[in-house]
Amino acid sequence: MNYFRTALLLAGLTALFMGVGYLIGGAGGAMIALLIAAATNLFTYWNSDRMVLSMYGAHEVDRASAPELYGLVAELAGRAGLPMPRVFLMDEAQPNAFATGRNPENAAVAVTTGLMHQLSREELAGVIAHELAHIKNHDTLLMTITATIAGAISMLAQFGMFFTGHRDSNSGPGIVGSILMMILAPIGAMLVQMAISRTREYAADNLGARIAGQPMWLASALVKIENAAHQVPNFDAERNPATAHMFIINPLSGHGVDNLFATHPSTQNRIAALQQLAAELGTRAGPSVGANENYPSGSPWGRSSSRGPWG
Repeated sequence: MNYFRTALLLAGLTALFMGVGYLIGGAGGAMIALLIAAATNLFTYWNSDRMVLSMYGAHEVDRASAPELYGLVAELAGRAGLPMPRVFLMDEAQPNAFATGRNPENAAVAVTTGLMHQLSREELAGVIAHELAHIKNHDTLLMTITATIAGAISMLAQFGMFFTGHRDSNSGPGIVGSILMMILAPIGAMLVQMAISRTREYAADNLGARIAGQPMWLASALVKIENAAHQVPNFDAERNPATAHMFIINPLSGHGVDNLFATHPSTQNRIAALQQLAAELGTRAGPSVGANENYPSGSPWGRSSSRGPWG
């Protein structure tokens, strides 16, 4: 159902994009808009990971420079049946994380230093497993595509206003129609983009909890990250708000309710879903998954620890 809903939303975003092109230049405008989107998506397909990692000054680490973090990602990637992704660290006090890359073979997981310092080993495992779930579900490519199309819609809407102002008012949408298009088209694109993001977050929470082996690890991490997002600003995210949907928790501000303009589901709703999953899997009292699951049962480190992973 999640994939079906995502497909419908992506189809709606594409239709909106072509509709803006049609209003500007008829059938030819719609075709030109589609070609522009295709070219933009081709560029972002190959370069999206480098672009976003560079925005946040992320630097790559390995087993020698960050043995605990690298080993944790490697263990969880093995449990998820994924190739080992590249691991990046962001010098940022706000605890947060995201995944990027065009496919599982070319993926990266990036975490902030704040996340490493403020979360326990188990909570960090829940977060990393969530990001690996995005990779396994190919969400990283999907969110790049939706962000690109949404940006193209905004660009076309602004271009439509410019174009209409320099031609006969009897053709095209007219001045009033262009103003409405310039305002409503980007809002519509944003709503669809955010709806896709929120749908995929629930799916990544569910799969990530199964990969880690304990849904409540992720639930506990979400509480800590949500609280910190209200108190610790992420200035790189403020400069690049279009990437906010990529993080496990919105780095710009907290959202207490599932409103239309939220890039993520409410943290309370996500925790409730994880609590329900924990009850279904019988893991509320211990880290194990059901016998019918495809992921190994138990903690990937053999025992529980309340210590932070770096000390």
